[in-house]
Amino acid sequence: MTRTTPALMLQGTGSDVGKSLLAAGLCRLFARRGLKVLPFKPQNMSNNAAVTADGGEIGRAQALQARACGVAPRSDMNPVLLKPQSETGAQVVVQGKVLASATARDYYALKPTLLPKVLESFHRLAAEADLMVIEGAGSAAEVNLRAADIANMGFAEAADVPVVLVADIDRGGVIASVVGTHALLPESERARLVGYVINRFRGDPALFLPAIDIIKARTGLDCLGIVPWFPDAARLPAEDAASLSGSSSAGEGIRIAVPRLSRIANFDDFDPLAAEEDVRLDMIAPGQPLPGDADLVILPGSKSTIADLDFVRAQGWDIDIMAHLRRGGRVLGICAGYQMLGKSVADPLGVEGPKDSVAAGLGLLDVETVMAGDKVLTEIGGTDAAGVPVRGYEMHMGRTTGPDAARPYLTLGGEPDGAVSSDGRVAGCYLHGLFTSDEFRAGLLAGLRPGRSGGLVYEAQVDAVLDRLADHLDAHLDVERLARLAGLQP
Repeated sequence: MTRTTPALMLQGTGSDVGKSLLAAGLCRLFARRGLKVLPFKPQNMSNNAAVTADGGEIGRAQALQARACGVAPRSDMNPVLLKPQSETGAQVVVQGKVLASATARDYYALKPTLLPKVLESFHRLAAEADLMVIEGAGSAAEVNLRAADIANMGFAEAADVPVVLVADIDRGGVIASVVGTHALLPESERARLVGYVINRFRGDPALFLPAIDIIKARTGLDCLGIVPWFPDAARLPAEDAASLSGSSSAGEGIRIAVPRLSRIANFDDFDPLAAEEDVRLDMIAPGQPLPGDADLVILPGSKSTIADLDFVRAQGWDIDIMAHLRRGGRVLGICAGYQMLGKSVADPLGVEGPKDSVAAGLGLLDVETVMAGDKVLTEIGGTDAAGVPVRGYEMHMGRTTGPDAARPYLTLGGEPDGAVSSDGRVAGCYLHGLFTSDEFRAGLLAGLRPGRSGGLVYEAQVDAVLDRLADHLDAHLDVERLARLAGLQP
């Protein structure tokens, strides 16, 4: 199809080279110039998802990019989302709705049938945009998968969009990654490349100048910018769990521990806590014990509740949680973490795993969960038990009931949500994003450390970081040339 709307696609020389961040920065940069910019990623793989205004779900990175554009996230911005459920299988979400669960082999066969949906979403957005900023997935040169590709060059050729390669110099081997990617592409795809960007540079850029000549001689491509390391990237939601390895925030004072489940989902829930100067948030890696001096343990969301219950026990975290409570600590569960805190989790329809599977929960709340009914996908607001406002989103399949639910943790949309133990030290709820509510977060932290006051305004901080990111890219990219390459008129 012939493209009519200006567009630019960022494809990587590998995974996690910073495409999502650069796309978000370009979205904010061009939006500040008065353009209606919309983000797009044909296919994403992440359990870090966001609920859209039209009642679907997309990757969290595209929701952040929508925010950078100043628009509400929509299902069309990420028409294919893969949510891993096991080492070889994932839930396939198409245009915001669950289509099926598939193994990697089955999905490879399914992909060509999804390209029309991907193009439909893209052209629907492009019809109302001044500029489309598109993000690829993984590497541009996954030539073994090219026949069924809908994420990189398969999409770029079908939608007729120019491509900028993004390479991460912090990984090492950046010259080889650019030249090697170019060498592996067929001639028609090489012709679609309009240049490359070196990302996450540290040191003196002048030392890289000879490399630019080498890459030019081998590929004919121009360097469109050398982007220095952007430390504030850590203050923005991460796209996938790869960024969590061994992570902890630098704060001192209140210590919060979050066990890093094997299928952890929506872990950006904890970003506002990590951003507080007096909070140390530790994502505890598998094989490591939960810290004995934690003030609060939070069980996060998961794409596979029963499988991750087994994982919790395999790490010995169930024993650590009981010891934490004996020392007077507190435990909070979010979504799947809430389900794990109950007496049992049943999956009669095989929603997340084997059919008719049942698992004993941790037994810290007198509730039971059944995986049944339609998936709940909604943005919603309400209050906590003290009347403090909260806002976030629900994204779950389970229905949880039991005596402790008579003491709800929250009231959402006029209805009770969650449960609290009789001694008040264990609680859970289904609301993702509740820590972005500044007053609620301040109250939670003050309850852990009486006398604590103050705290940050989280949402304002995110927008400030996006503005600084846009300034950063404006200073280090050839923005005017990028605009021309996208098809914007001077």
